[in-house]
Amino acid sequence: MLDTQLHIQLLRFDSLPSTNTEALRQAQGGAQAGLCIVAREQTAGRGRHARTWVSPKDAGLYFSIILRPRLAAQLWPLLTLAAALAVRAALTETCALTPDIKWPNDLLVGGRKLCGILAEVCETDRGRACVVGIGINLTDEAFPPDLRTRATSIAAATGRTPDREALLSALVRQLAKHYAQLHEPHGPETIIKAWCASSSYADGQRVRVETDTEKFDGTTRGLEPDGALRIATGAGAIKIVRAGDVHALRQIDDE
Repeated sequence: MLDTQLHIQLLRFDSLPSTNTEALRQAQGGAQAGLCIVAREQTAGRGRHARTWVSPKDAGLYFSIILRPRLAAQLWPLLTLAAALAVRAALTETCALTPDIKWPNDLLVGGRKLCGILAEVCETDRGRACVVGIGINLTDEAFPPDLRTRATSIAAATGRTPDREALLSALVRQLAKHYAQLHEPHGPETIIKAWCASSSYADGQRVRVETDTEKFDGTTRGLEPDGALRIATGAGAIKIVRAGDVHALRQIDDE
């Protein structure tokens, strides 16, 4: 039987350019699954599409974990969905928050971004590895003032300063739980079902989709078995989106 249990080990840093960059370096050096990189600040944090992730000291939880999934390559995108569920469960447990999940990698409170997730794959001597980076806004100092209409923090959403260590402890526990669940016989289907139950974007959401090659509007119609988003564009046509940005049309209209 394959060992799919994560053996969690935390490496803490006062400051790093990027927790994902350090985790990728550690993975390429042979680090095992479950090694977590945590930093009080990032000086060159990044999100999807090489976007900058502002990371002031102690204003956010800046975290990356090394994973070595025993899954078919086409199912690796489900790691991001499982991570989003883990973050949501940790926030519910420690902060009494139940964020919405926006495909593919954001958690929202009141329509504003609380958390972003970035998954990156690398080749190592021990085979392919995936590093999942998670950035959670603890206070409003985590993002510039000009983003306050689009971003939020745990402190703003709850009116309380969050317990960073309690959140971190819950996060690694939930990541281990959901990672193991993903490897169960019907794990991918279980993760997709749970994700759809936790996201207003799963079905019936009017959205605008931007990919590298096109922009179009449509209505979400669930997920494919590999986690890709199904979009109804009219006249019965369904488009399958595996990479791109998705925005609720109601939010675009409000801006």
